[in-house]
Amino acid sequence: MLEEVERWLSTRSWSMTSRPLHKILAAKRMTGQTVSVVLPALNEEETVGDIVAVIRHDLMHQVPLVDEIVVVDSGSTDRTSEVAAAAGARVVHRDDILPHIPPVPGKGEVLWRSLLVTGGDIVCFIDADLKEFSSDFVSGIVGPLLTDPGVDLVKAMYDRPLGGRAGQGGRVTELMARPLLNMHWPQLAGFVQPLGGEYAARRSLLEQLPFPVGYGVELGMLVDALHLVGLDALAQVDVGVRKHRHQDGQALGRMAAAIYRTAQLRLARGHLIRPSLTQFERGEDGFEPRTYSVDTEERPPMVEIAEYATRKVA
Repeated sequence: MLEEVERWLSTRSWSMTSRPLHKILAAKRMTGQTVSVVLPALNEEETVGDIVAVIRHDLMHQVPLVDEIVVVDSGSTDRTSEVAAAAGARVVHRDDILPHIPPVPGKGEVLWRSLLVTGGDIVCFIDADLKEFSSDFVSGIVGPLLTDPGVDLVKAMYDRPLGGRAGQGGRVTELMARPLLNMHWPQLAGFVQPLGGEYAARRSLLEQLPFPVGYGVELGMLVDALHLVGLDALAQVDVGVRKHRHQDGQALGRMAAAIYRTAQLRLARGHLIRPSLTQFERGEDGFEPRTYSVDTEERPPMVEIAEYATRKVA
């Protein structure tokens, strides 16, 4: 590990207990910064309501840390929107944001569009499939941004149990993302959960970043933020244990392909010869190929979007 990374681990990796809630609140009052929490959601009716309810109770009613909770529904066919709204979130449909730009499927697309429908100086992203959710996930990663002006982006780190075994989750992280980062961006080798969906950042940073539309968004954001603001502006906070719905091996394969593509573009800014991935499923006549497109689109920095610039002026 680079000496720079070892130093970073001692100065930019914290526990959520490092910043008591009363100190975070005092910093928020002193700086006047506002906090938006965004949940990208697709068919998450079983979990999204509980997450929203916990954040509202703990961090809006009990203490005034969060200023707004926005669920961006990317086309759910279940009751995700209704459940989220009933729990107290403002629900916005992906297709209603920048309607003149045709939306494409993908988490990054939703996160990018969310910048137009939120107002917080700090934007906190939380995945909508978390189980046994604790509001520490929010306060833990927002805290450094409120208390330390030198920090621009904070990732959550945690244990990811799989099948009752601790530390076995995050398979794409261990098999794809971590080797890529260690080999090509060794300054980022200290991140425990580089692909984790729970992170917070200053709007002033997010609006300058391109957003891969799909699963590559987390890796792309880390790499681009490193180049834009430097390693010392990035941090991570230990928030305990993350429990969520795990995807099957083939879904993880598609995720890994998108992440590799995101890394490839950042290494060469070139083009994939074949932006697709073929996987196999057993059918009646043996193994049958299934070919999927790999995300090949990225959204530009939000500051380049006219509607966003107009909103900032207003």
